[in-house]
Amino acid sequence: MTAVKQIEASARAQVGKGAARAVRRQGQTPAVIYGGGAAPEAIALDANKTRQLIFGGHFLTTIFEISVAGKKQRVIPRDYQLDPVKDFPIHVDFLRVAKGQTVTVQVPVHVVGQEASPGVKSGGLVQIIEHSLEISVEPDNIPEAFEVSVAGLNIGDQIEAKAIKLPAGAKLTVGSDATIVTIAPPTVEVETVEEAAAEAPAEAKA
Repeated sequence: MTAVKQIEASARAQVGKGAARAVRRQGQTPAVIYGGGAAPEAIALDANKTRQLIFGGHFLTTIFEISVAGKKQRVIPRDYQLDPVKDFPIHVDFLRVAKGQTVTVQVPVHVVGQEASPGVKSGGLVQIIEHSLEISVEPDNIPEAFEVSVAGLNIGDQIEAKAIKLPAGAKLTVGSDATIVTIAPPTVEVETVEEAAAEAPAEAKA
């Protein structure tokens, strides 16, 4: 499960595009905290620290405790925007979360066990159908990733969503029979067949 991380923020008195640009010129990232039955709250975050958090991984599945003028709120990032040219964060949306509340998040899928897969050893390819899985889960139970092992799988074998071990109380938003990963036949065989078909007419003319 992801650990709760701390963030210091300052309140923003003004909102709008002009105010947001002014915040960015000061080396900060404008953000908004919403939900939880309370009014939206405009805040500003340190731009460099925010960028590190975003590119450090698991940003959208991490619970943060944001402190604004001594008041702490537990939140989860819902979305963020990056500058298309300079790649720095220009806005972040946070959702307030409370104990017992469920949130819907995308959890990445990490495939392991390739070295113990007979299908891979014979030339098969690991084909990841779902690179992440959407689940409904309590914030404190959000996993960093789902580890899926292909050890023992042969060519043509697959792993379905029902094989994923979920945290307590979590539910998948996809069907239990959805394919997560499969061992596909080697592409070399396909290329060989195509090459043979292309050479056949030439041999017939000869």
